Order: sequence, then structure tokens, then C-alpha cells
Amino acid sequence: MAAGISIIEVMSRKTKKDVGALVRGSGVSFRVWAPFAHSVAVSGSFNDWAEHPLESENDGYWAVFVEGAEPGQEYKFVIKNGDNVYHRNDPRALHFTTTPGNAVIASSNFDWEDDAFTPIPLEEQVIYELHVGTFNRPDPAIIGTFQDMCDKLDHLAGLGVNMIEVMPIGSMLMDRGWGYAIDYIYAVESLYGGRHGFLQFVKAAHKRGIGIILDVVYNHFGPDENLDLWQFDGWQENGKGGIYFYNDWRAETPWGSTRPDFGREEVRQYLLDNVKMWLEDCRVDGLRFDSTIYIRNVKGYNNDPSNDLPEAWSLLQQANELSKKINPAALTIAEDVADNEYIVKPTSEGGAGFVSQWELGFPHSLREALHSNNPADINLSELMTQLTRRFIDNPFSRIIYIDSHDTAANGSARFNEVISPDAADNLFARRQSLIAAALLFTTPGIPMLFQGEEFMESGSFSDWQSLDWDKAVKHAGIVQAHADLIALRKNAGGVSAGLTGCDINIMHFDEDNKVIAYHRWKKGGPADDVVVIVNFGDKLHVEYLLGLPRNGNWRVRFNSTAKAYSPDFKEAGVAEVMVENGTASIVLPPASVLILSQDK
Repeated sequence: MAAGISIIEVMSRKTKKDVGALVRGSGVSFRVWAPFAHSVAVSGSFNDWAEHPLESENDGYWAVFVEGAEPGQEYKFVIKNGDNVYHRNDPRALHFTTTPGNAVIASSNFDWEDDAFTPIPLEEQVIYELHVGTFNRPDPAIIGTFQDMCDKLDHLAGLGVNMIEVMPIGSMLMDRGWGYAIDYIYAVESLYGGRHGFLQFVKAAHKRGIGIILDVVYNHFGPDENLDLWQFDGWQENGKGGIYFYNDWRAETPWGSTRPDFGREEVRQYLLDNVKMWLEDCRVDGLRFDSTIYIRNVKGYNNDPSNDLPEAWSLLQQANELSKKINPAALTIAEDVADNEYIVKPTSEGGAGFVSQWELGFPHSLREALHSNNPADINLSELMTQLTRRFIDNPFSRIIYIDSHDTAANGSARFNEVISPDAADNLFARRQSLIAAALLFTTPGIPMLFQGEEFMESGSFSDWQSLDWDKAVKHAGIVQAHADLIALRKNAGGVSAGLTGCDINIMHFDEDNKVIAYHRWKKGGPADDVVVIVNFGDKLHVEYLLGLPRNGNWRVRFNSTAKAYSPDFKEAGVAEVMVENGTASIVLPPASVLILSQDK
């Protein structure tokens, strides 16, 4: 763009298609947005790193077609603004040599074979959150890759997981990290296996009936001092980040002054095209938006109009509308942490339009209820609230979990480590963990496991400590217990349809003995009605009287004290419960969960 164009004019510009490096027949077209540049060139291995000029399109964009350029070749843009020269990587690069390094021209070709995957219905989805670098790392000296994850897909399929939530995979400056300090949102981290490795992983998961949810980070980029996007074409105000960022107080985030300018049309399109790429080109089945509260509010506050960003709210609405247009079954998730129902309200009602949002209260209530075997220390009040909680009268508008990458780190630890420090797989930890898992899979909502939870992984989550897969063998019974619970949650055996329903009724609360029971149903009746009985206390009740929804024989579908799950469990053999005149006498083991339903 010629000098003298005002920032107001720049912000009013519309974007165009085919931005980035795109293979076209006998060469590659390059297009980049650099509205304050005086000249732009592209140099790369296709021209011995000479400067091939781009032509201004008089709207902030510069473009050229380079004959003979092809996939696999490296490139950079050379941007001149006055006397300053900037060698920048393509903001839309799909691959890099290393990080930091050079952008690489990527082919759009990928053999999806006969992939036509569609996620199962929302009410039967079970999510498994994982981190690529640590989920499976056969060589301790090398971070995990997409191929390493593929090697464990059969484990997840056998567990019953049907959705995997992958922590961010965007290109990072460091060789390890959680993924939330992303530099290039279009490129897949090369050390993980790059774009091709990710597509192979998606295809392999789909073949096993597993959908992929990808964690995306749009609340900030950075850190700023290492960002190619920072003052990309030399322009900035107030010492801030230039064309991709706010250049005033709105830039500030807990992670640096790198909040994207959600009001600038070209930046909005940069983000929306990224949503489109993941869903359309990479065939992911959902997106989890990191820290949406820091997208919609400068300070990360709820109900704070003075710091709200209306343009960010409208961007979230657009992103969700776009997602549904591309894939009506796409699961879009917000990490908002503010319990704001407008996050999941339809855009037609002024909501952001997300399908679901993370529920932080649930894991905290489990810790309060299960951290001790002393009845006097057991606090069930918050748990009772969490069992029935929902947004917009839709239980599937919340993702519930025992642990996530946040609760298992950030100064805390995994659930079993918190309740049993330094002995995270002892008898108490195993017993309480199965109670927590049973609550997770029988509470209305979309349940999520965190990597290693099913085999008692200990400690805190970090970006370097690999999962100890030997524990999956050591605690094979605990793994089986999770598989059994997931099968019930999905009604795989046709005897627990109520767990896929929306309804719950807490039918019994015995504060003295710390016993609760609740009823789940979809349509009601045999093989539908499910009753969950939880004894948080330390007493064995040989004849515990409890009212059930219907007379007749009820079968115990899950008993958390079964020796099949751990040989040192003190199993109370309960196979059936007979209900007469609406009441049953039940053998109720200490610290246990029983899940009951009737045959058809």
C-alpha cells in the first residue's frame, strides 16, 4: 500500500481469497497482506534466495505467481518499509523446516481414501484429552509424534473413547510446550510430524470410529518478542504489535501485548479462514477455543461492559456459524470459565453459538467429596449442585471432567495425586478414582478423560513427562472399569439408555451416612431407567433401604468394588436387587458406586 493511507482506511478493507502460498499448476501463487509495506518480495530455494518482487494489489495485499516453484521448497517474504527490511515467514504457512526456520511450500494433496466419518450423536460422545508430545513417547529423548499417537489408537478405541481432544499443535518456537504459545496458527508443529503427520492421524482415528477435536488459540499469539507477526510490515502504534494486533490498551493479555485486533477485517478473516482450514481441509470434527473470556473481554472478566470487546463477540458468533455451515455436526467448545449461558446460546438469540463449554465446578466438587474417607470431612453440597447443573436447559452444553491439562497442573496435580499425595495408585486412590469415574460417566453432560487417567497416572501434567504406559498393564483392571463405565454411558449393551438422556433426579440424600442415589432416564422403562447409588462413607450397609422407580428385578451393571478391577478390593457381592412395594433392601459396600438397571 502506498504511504499516506490512514489506519482507518486500512481497517475498512475487505479481504480476498487465495492468501498464502498455493500450488497452482506449473508454479505457486504467493499472496500476503502487508498494507504499510513499500515493497514486498519472495525469496526461496526455488530462486536461490534471490528476491522475486510481488505486485501491489492496491488494497494492502501483494501477490505474484512464481513459475517452477513447487511443494517442499522453502521461502520467506522480504518486506521493505522505508529503510527497514524485514525477512518474514508467511503468516499462513502450512509447514516449516524447524521452528524457528523457513516456511515450506505445502501440497494440498492428501489421500483420504474412503474417509467419510461422521461423529456419533452428541449424547453418546466420550472425549479423551491428550498432548501430542507426552501422550506416547517411546524414546525419552524425543517428544511424541502423531505416529506415536496412532500406535495407541487401538487402546483408546478399546476403552470406548469416540472423540479425542488434541491440545494445540500450531508451530511453536520451543521444541516442547503445552501448545498455547503459538507463533503460526496455520502450520502444524514440525517436530510432531507436521501437517502430513496430523492428517494421517485424523484418518487413522476416523477409521476406528474416533473423531478429532482440536484446541485452537485465538486469544493471543506469542510471546511477542519472537513473533514474525509482530510489527509484520513495519507499522505500529504505541510500541505495540502492528497490523495483526490491537495497538492500544486492548492489546494487553496475561501472556503479553498480543491480542489480535478482532475489529480489523483482514485479521478476522485470518482467524475465520483458520477455522475453515481445520474443519474443511484437515477434517477435524470439532474445535475447542482456548480462553474465550480473554477474547471477549480485555481483562478476562464476565459482566464487565467497560472492558468488553463487541467485535470479538461477533467474531465468535461468526466462527460458530461458519463451523456449522462446514459441518453441522461439528462440536465447538468454549473454555470460558465464567458460567455464562450466553456462550452456548444460539447466535439468533444473541449468544456466541458454541455447542458446549468446559465446566470447572465439576472437578472441584469431586475433590471436595472424595479427598477423605472421614465422613466428617466429606462435603457433598457442591457435588449435588453439579450433578444437576446445565446451561440453557441442555446438559450437553457442558463438558464435565475429573481432570484436564489445567486442573492437573498450574500448581495442582492429578485428582488421584491430590487425594493421595505420593501414593497416587494406592488402595484409597484407586477406590476413590473409580467413584469419581462413575460419577463422571453417569452425570448429564459430555464426559472427558485426561490422558493417563484410566490407568492411574500420577503427579502433575507437564510438557516433558511422558505417560507411564506400564501402568496400563499394572492397572489393567482400572482400565477395564473405565471401559465398562464408558460402555454404560454410551448404552453399548442396550441396558442403560437413560445415561444418554437429559434427565436426572436426585432421589435420595442421606447426610448422616453420606449416601446419595439418583435416577437417570431418557424415555423411561426397562433398559432405560438407570439408578446410581453412591456410598461416600466408610460403612458397610447390609440392608440399606432405598426406594427405586419400579418394582421387579434390577441388575447391578457396575460395582466399583469388584475384584476384577483390583484384587485388593473388598467386593460385596451384589448382582441383583429385588424391589417390592417400591422399596429395596440393598447390600451397600463402603466407598462404592452401584449402577442398576432392568432388563428389557
